[in-house]
Amino acid sequence: MVFQVDDKKTIAPLFDGWEQTMIWSCLQNCMGVAYADNLKCPASAQIVTGPFCYFAGKVNHDLIRNNLEYSFDMVPQNALWEEAIEHVYQDKVARRMRYATKKSRDLFDTAKLQKIVDALPAPYTLQPIDHKIYAAIMATDWAADLCENFENADSFVQNGLGFVITKGDEIVSGASSYTFYREGIEVEIDTREDERRKGLALACSAKLILECIERNLYPSWDAHNPGSLALAEKLGYQFDKEYPTYEFV
Repeated sequence: MVFQVDDKKTIAPLFDGWEQTMIWSCLQNCMGVAYADNLKCPASAQIVTGPFCYFAGKVNHDLIRNNLEYSFDMVPQNALWEEAIEHVYQDKVARRMRYATKKSRDLFDTAKLQKIVDALPAPYTLQPIDHKIYAAIMATDWAADLCENFENADSFVQNGLGFVITKGDEIVSGASSYTFYREGIEVEIDTREDERRKGLALACSAKLILECIERNLYPSWDAHNPGSLALAEKLGYQFDKEYPTYEFV
């Protein structure tokens, strides 16, 4: 049996010590949905925020099978959950590694970040994501991840934060809140393929981090590959640990 959880306090202890902002987004009722094996005394829980799915507590195959219609990145709490996911899905999933960075507000050199922003050359221009830019992003396939976890432009402008780099009238790079929680955001970076390796993602990210610092928000960076981690380290982040996820193939 699987039940949707409204009172997140009942499942919060199962996720204690797990420093993933998308878990916090759900537990704080900002974004996402939660499920458990029991509503009063849950032993197992599942959190789904955006395309990420987190499993905690006692291994439960019903939760692993829950919401099969979605293509999740499944994140196991421990090796027992890893074994269970592999047992349930077998060759339908592939094991990948992600790279967490340390969540510390003391990592950033704001003067260095501002120099990165100031070095953005013409004809490129930095712009905040407002209602108009939101609409343009959602109409652009490669850029949609920047905003797609928000219901609409109003929701993004109220709860999210981001910047794009434009070249003329075209968006060529962006850095934004993939998700949000009370104390910060999870950073998402995208650059159009023909505009990569020009420092655009670096400049956009630096601007986003500076804005987060100004607003007393933490810009969490969870890297999906070594290249993303290398970019994060240029901005001041420090590597914490790698961890496994499972993607449908």
